[in-house]
Amino acid sequence: MIDGALKRVHVRCAKGHCVLALTAITILGLGATAATAQEGAGGRLSPSDVQVAQSLLLPGDALLIRIWREPDLSGEFVVDEEGVVTLPMLGRIRAIQMSIADLRAALIEQYADDLRNPSITITPVRRVYVLGEVNRPGMYGLDPTASLASAVALAGGASREGDLRKLTLIRDDQTLLSEVDPMADLLSTGTRSGDQIFVGRRGWLERNQQFVATTVLGVAGIVVALLR
Repeated sequence: MIDGALKRVHVRCAKGHCVLALTAITILGLGATAATAQEGAGGRLSPSDVQVAQSLLLPGDALLIRIWREPDLSGEFVVDEEGVVTLPMLGRIRAIQMSIADLRAALIEQYADDLRNPSITITPVRRVYVLGEVNRPGMYGLDPTASLASAVALAGGASREGDLRKLTLIRDDQTLLSEVDPMADLLSTGTRSGDQIFVGRRGWLERNQQFVATTVLGVAGIVVALLR
């Protein structure tokens, strides 16, 4: 069985880095049964929740892990470049290419040696760079179901010259997607930790509308004066 995602949103900032995460996805089964699982009184998970539960972890991802009544064991933990996440009491756990559902099942099994019926929630976080025409470029962490527009909002929004219609997804200096829909989420676009969401600049005419209008009016006035 799989519980649904709680709808509370957390935004945390430290040293210029912010984390926006929907807390939290409670997964009580393996990904193979996620699509048919029911929660509580018979409600079903949304397709996006099932996708998150089944999505694979990669180096650079962060995990918000909450263990009920165990604040010392809870927190945010990063999957390092070797695909390992280091957790209190358990030490180094290899998490690369594991689904959130499988990881949760493994943690329950290992923590059960020391905790009675551990209740664990895991929220994956994609850590991406938001660059280009934004007010606060930098690295930000988001829930995989968050939109690219949400990433731009964390970066202080587009600058006066920025154009949300010109979003580009870049990985390892290679363009993956151009002119991406700002309402598309990280999951559907295949965005990974370490990717860049680049906000392009508006066209010259859009950026200089006032100058163009003033110039046209001035020229028109001169023409009218000459005709008289």
